[in-house]
Amino acid sequence: MFEIIFLIAVSFYFIQTVLFTMGAVKTYPKLRDDELPTVSVIVAARDEEENIQNCLTSLNNLNYPEGKIQIIIVDDKSTDSTGEIVNEFIKDKAKFLMVVTQKNIGELKGKTLAIANGIEQATGEIIMTTDADCVVAPDWAKTMVSYYTSNDVAIVNGMTNQQEHSSFAAMQSVDFIYLLTVASGSMNMGKPLSCIGNNMSYRRSVYDEIGGYAALKFSVTEDFNLLMATHELKKYKIIYPVDPGALVTSKPCSTFKSLYKQKKRWSVGGLESDIIGYLVMTTAFITHVSMMLTPFLYSTSVLLLFAFKVFIDYFFLAPVYRKLNLKFKLKDFLIFEFYFILYVLIVPFILLFDRKVEWKGRKY
Repeated sequence: MFEIIFLIAVSFYFIQTVLFTMGAVKTYPKLRDDELPTVSVIVAARDEEENIQNCLTSLNNLNYPEGKIQIIIVDDKSTDSTGEIVNEFIKDKAKFLMVVTQKNIGELKGKTLAIANGIEQATGEIIMTTDADCVVAPDWAKTMVSYYTSNDVAIVNGMTNQQEHSSFAAMQSVDFIYLLTVASGSMNMGKPLSCIGNNMSYRRSVYDEIGGYAALKFSVTEDFNLLMATHELKKYKIIYPVDPGALVTSKPCSTFKSLYKQKKRWSVGGLESDIIGYLVMTTAFITHVSMMLTPFLYSTSVLLLFAFKVFIDYFFLAPVYRKLNLKFKLKDFLIFEFYFILYVLIVPFILLFDRKVEWKGRKY
């Protein structure tokens, strides 16, 4: 009986992975450099004195037509020297603007309020967001915005990896690439399941049409909230190209405690998914439960199914790493597989008893 359940689960897992792969390899037309619209890049920063300098430097090095880019740094009531660092860096750079979160907008709070404050000062036709602990590729803005080839393209998302200075960090990077490839594949097949705000862009006119963040129910994952509100309009294209020019590199969590908080925040946001999202999560959960039970129910067929699931993930990820010009290490992948099993099994039970989220010193 167990073997049959495992076989069915892995079969569904294989089918959805094939579909995600089909979506992730999709390509889209792009604008020429002289056709690029104006863009406003927004970074919400709270207590980021250790990271903000690298982020600012990478933003300053962006290749984009002069006079068409605005970079807004929102100091979200930092208690450290983030604001001073930003002011010193941008004092002689006209394309930068610093905003301090002061204005209350609807019932917004936290990072969402900071971003909304930044958008109110934005002049660009396209809004782009990243995080203060991220470094963007030189062609990031140009690559992302080049996909806005028509007025019906509302959202363009990009891939994010993480700095790989240790096995713990590399494991998180594989996790990022895996989850975002699933997001890319599903989105490009017409069914958005998730996105990440540290590499996201959207058309300002569509944001205004929705009513902005103030018109949306509060969520700890504001990026996903906006994504789904746009999708529900049912008249715009939302795309997720896997393009190395649009790559963002973020700073990994330094401890298991901070990683736990990150995963919990994302999972709480994921509870707002629709039936398709829950089916994908259920398939992954049953598959990983079966993998965890394999050592206790030893048989050749079960071991083969276990190995097949690992091969599915490997051949799902390897082409994406090649396309992004990243090195895919077998050791890091195997560590990720073990970690993947654990968090897929543990997180649902955590959410049964506790859905409170703590982020940047704030509790939701």
